[in-house]
Amino acid sequence: MRFRLIMFATLSVVAARVCAQSPVPAIAAINKQPVPFRSGTLNLVGFLFKPEGAGPFPAVLWNHGSERGPGQGPQFDSAAAVFVRAGYVLFAPVRRGHIGSDGAYIVEETDRARAAGGWEAANRLTVNRLETVQLDDQLAGLAALRTYAFVDTTRIVVAGCSYGGIQTLLGAERGAGYRAAVAISPAALSWEMNPLLRERLLRAVGGTKIPVMILQPAKDASLGPSRVLGAEFTRLGKAFTGKIFPSEGPDELQGHCFGGAKGMHVWAEDALAFIKEAIR
Repeated sequence: MRFRLIMFATLSVVAARVCAQSPVPAIAAINKQPVPFRSGTLNLVGFLFKPEGAGPFPAVLWNHGSERGPGQGPQFDSAAAVFVRAGYVLFAPVRRGHIGSDGAYIVEETDRARAAGGWEAANRLTVNRLETVQLDDQLAGLAALRTYAFVDTTRIVVAGCSYGGIQTLLGAERGAGYRAAVAISPAALSWEMNPLLRERLLRAVGGTKIPVMILQPAKDASLGPSRVLGAEFTRLGKAFTGKIFPSEGPDELQGHCFGGAKGMHVWAEDALAFIKEAIR
């Protein structure tokens, strides 16, 4: 059993100050390949990044958040800058309804449910979609990733932020062949307003058999995911590492998901060290 929930107020101060004083490193071009795949009857797209060489390489499946067009901004390229440079293939599937993939967009679905039936209806629909069709899309992406000869299918890790962090925890619970999971700000925006989602993620902890890391910035919308889920991992004797970063450095890197693409360098070292240990 291993448990570490670290509220860094001193040990990470030097690193945080370096981040505050140093600009985010420029991201050199990494080959980005759009890849079509199917989830049930839907046509989806993912973005594949790989290191130079034949492999086989360990791989990370990256789950995006609720934003409409995750593949149109810098998110996937920034994640690739973290993982591909460390020797991992990165595959980022775009789930249904997000730009580039068929199907209904979850945010529009929950907005309609809230307009028709209030917050309880919207919360219920959110949990349903995340644990069913959205998870199906993630696992369809995993199946596509496993078909590549340059991927070491015995060393695949799941990661993601916000809704992608929720997907990461649900993917870890499913026992789909992932070796470890890194969830960043999972459900932080929904934590206080969706008790059904809190309960669902607590159940996910019980079904998880792989090492899990949860990372959150000090000024995330809620620190409940780290504290409550971390306590449940501990109670059940699960392999868990948690880190709440200090409130040091630029404000834009202290909010939800560390500011997204521009803040990935903040958590990169911790995530890579955790993954290296988990898949060795």
